[in-house]
Amino acid sequence: MNIQNKTALITGGGAGIGLAIAKAFSEKGVRTILTGRNEERLKKAVQQVKNSTYIVGDVSNKEDVARLVREVKKLQGGLDILVNNAGVGNPQPLDAPDGIYEKAKYEMEINYFAVLHLTEQLLPVLKASGDGAIVNIESIVSYAPHAIIATYSATKAALHSYSLSLRLTLQRSGIPVKVFEVFPPFVDTDLAKSFDVDKLSPAVVANDIVEALEKDQYAIRNGKTKDLYQAFRQSPEVAFDILNGVEA
Repeated sequence: MNIQNKTALITGGGAGIGLAIAKAFSEKGVRTILTGRNEERLKKAVQQVKNSTYIVGDVSNKEDVARLVREVKKLQGGLDILVNNAGVGNPQPLDAPDGIYEKAKYEMEINYFAVLHLTEQLLPVLKASGDGAIVNIESIVSYAPHAIIATYSATKAALHSYSLSLRLTLQRSGIPVKVFEVFPPFVDTDLAKSFDVDKLSPAVVANDIVEALEKDQYAIRNGKTKDLYQAFRQSPEVAFDILNGVEA
């Protein structure tokens, strides 16, 4: 698809992968709207991105989403690209004495249910574009869970399942909205700061997304995800062992 002169909404756009996507989009002539909960962070972000603006909001809050959708519908020219990037997750072993349930519920609300809600609300606007796109930021753990972030992994697996089904549904219905999935490994952001592993730059992920959109490549497997995906295709159990450092 041609992304020049299009308008994109990026959730979690104030930092990390979201901000990197906004910068990469801007270089291609995309107008970007950044949304997130931290206004100070958003203010700093739009200063770094040409032709951008921001809307403060929590994607897990129904009133905030309703206001966000109203603002988007007012845009001249509408909305062409929705990037579902906002996400939360923290390491916690499953044998911790307490907190697993509440943590998992919170992660699922942000990483999965909020994506479904916002996508549902904005799908009519994206249809009206005539050449729209939904970009869901998933993870290497969509294919195989990492035991120390098991509940986070579950949210990303759920998002992958939803994305596959949404893509097929829209294709069969002839609706001009494409669904792209991004499966980065650990990325150098606040979300992964507690992991002592090699991390991919957010800019690399963002540039891969731009290239995939322009080439209509729906699955974007960055860095080490490429190798893990090949292992996953042969055996999900082997992929799980590789990701978790289990000896053969």
